[in-house]
Amino acid sequence: MNEYFAHETAVIDEGCSIGKGTKIWHFSHVMPESVLGEGCNLGQNVVVSPGVVLGRNVKVQNNVSIYTGVVCEDHVFLGPSMVFTNVINPRSHVVRKDQYAITLVKEGASIGANATVICGNTIGRFALIGAGAVITKDVPDYALVVGNPARQIGWVSEYGHRLTFDEEKRATCVESGQQYTLMDHQVTRISE
Repeated sequence: MNEYFAHETAVIDEGCSIGKGTKIWHFSHVMPESVLGEGCNLGQNVVVSPGVVLGRNVKVQNNVSIYTGVVCEDHVFLGPSMVFTNVINPRSHVVRKDQYAITLVKEGASIGANATVICGNTIGRFALIGAGAVITKDVPDYALVVGNPARQIGWVSEYGHRLTFDEEKRATCVESGQQYTLMDHQVTRISE
């Protein structure tokens, strides 16, 4: 008996690993050699290609294709119809499967609806990518980025709220009360 749920229309290929409590919904396809951690949720019409790794509690909304070369750490959110690429210069008549670039989405990051992540980039821990943004370079931890091409407009807490830093380079999340520091263009959460 499976320790995960897959809707009857989902296609689960042999040779993949699916963690306990994961849910795979209508018309989704999980391909061989992919790894899904515990407690993930794949919405409708999601494709997980060979070799993809999803950590624990990754939420993938409807109509997302996660291509070979993508690694998502724990607690990542992938918004509806967001897009990953895996080759910089794709051509139909040129096979470039040996040139797939690695894209890393670090713990707790969220990528908004219809955003595009160009392959080979890293999305930092707890970063927030706005809807429709186009990621063409690495994104720092806790960064808030928007636009095409994406540009950083601020910082966010682990709860996704904008951080306002005082003269001492400290900020507090309005929801959690967690405190953060900003030094050398890097945000760090202060241990409790």
